[in-house]
Amino acid sequence: MNGQTNLEFAHFFLQKLASGDAQALALQFAENAEWEVAGDVGALPWLGKHQGKEAIVNFVRDTAALLTSESLVIQDILANDHRAMILGTLASRVNATGKLIETSFVLVLEISDRLITSFRMLEDTFAVSQAARIH
Repeated sequence: MNGQTNLEFAHFFLQKLASGDAQALALQFAENAEWEVAGDVGALPWLGKHQGKEAIVNFVRDTAALLTSESLVIQDILANDHRAMILGTLASRVNATGKLIETSFVLVLEISDRLITSFRMLEDTFAVSQAARIH
């Protein structure tokens, strides 16, 4: 795949993510896709390393149940022959604590044959764990 194709794929991925349809989004992932959102494992169920399409289904389900989205701004999407990177900012309220998570983020999608083989999210993991943990 070339950079332009991966750029278009990243836009399509964001549309599917915004729809909240976990099963449709899972179709964009390879069977054994790697999933990683670095952070305080245990603070939220999607933090850590996971594998397979079920990770994205769980992410969509769990974020809808545990967070209320306040804002999402996509600042840029960059792509080359093997990956797309989505840069932005988000604010989400943790339903259990009422605390607001505000962070910049980068999503790194490794893409092969029009499927995501690796998903990594980089964000302010300290802010996420502080908002999610009940002290």
